[in-house]
Amino acid sequence: MNKFATVIMAAAAATLLVTACSKGDSSQIKVGFAQVGAESDWRKANTESIKGEADKRSNIDLTFSDAQQKQENQISAIRTFITKGVDVISFSPIVKTGFEDVLKEAKEAGIPVVLFDRGVEVSEPGLYKCLIGSDFVEEGRRAARWVIENVGENANVAELVGTPGSDPAVERKKGFEEIIKDHPGIKIIKSQTGDFTRAKGKEVMESFLKSPEADQINVLFAHNDDMALGAIQAIEEAGKKPGKDIIIVSIDGVKSIFEAILAGKANCTVECNPIIGAQLFDVVEKIHAGETVPERVYSVESVYDSKNITQEVVDSRKY
Repeated sequence: MNKFATVIMAAAAATLLVTACSKGDSSQIKVGFAQVGAESDWRKANTESIKGEADKRSNIDLTFSDAQQKQENQISAIRTFITKGVDVISFSPIVKTGFEDVLKEAKEAGIPVVLFDRGVEVSEPGLYKCLIGSDFVEEGRRAARWVIENVGENANVAELVGTPGSDPAVERKKGFEEIIKDHPGIKIIKSQTGDFTRAKGKEVMESFLKSPEADQINVLFAHNDDMALGAIQAIEEAGKKPGKDIIIVSIDGVKSIFEAILAGKANCTVECNPIIGAQLFDVVEKIHAGETVPERVYSVESVYDSKNITQEVVDSRKY
């Protein structure tokens, strides 16, 4: 085969690849989405919600990027979306700060941005159209209220914090501390990041249980269920009973923590609903049509414990 034929075949293959990755309709809304990664069951369900909803809508042409928990990857993906001239950019910011420059670039290019699940800190208004997702401060408040109502006015809390600088880590901590400040008998005596992962949650809990304060800990507040599930394993390996010797309160509401609550190994999870792909594309369609959208769209969520979790609830859980 000569070089000319090889080049022609390579070009044809590339064309087929581009065609296969696009729904190919010029009337479609081109959306670039930069996801955090796949650090937890919650995030995986969130990604499935986005991709699944995009597949359902014939007018959406989605380009999806996984940042693998690295902010630089996320910023690079957003710049690629700008270069490609997508109609709308959406992303779930890994951390709150450091996105202002790329958001300004999107604004200068005339591309509206929708924040998804997490927020950012910026110095000027108008760099994004809307933030869709949970009220993380309220999630922290709900976790603290559950502790007060079910454990009482005296508790020594070990805290597994999410990714440092991330919106949910900052605001869940803020909400929890806002409530317990009026209850002096409830104290956070250990606090360290578990980076929202099960493995890190286990590792940090192991260190808590080897610390001088180990015997004082009677409540664990984890900023997400995956860290709580890792901690449960560490507690069991240390010869203690999770859910009894140490009360487990976490946030997200994934199926695995529901199973742990049903088994008596965890006590409460504050729901943070990941199935919000439909809300995202509803907003995208309105923006593309020139309609006004609210600056904040909240998810509908609940608090779960042994009082309202049954096997039927577990079986029906989608994530």
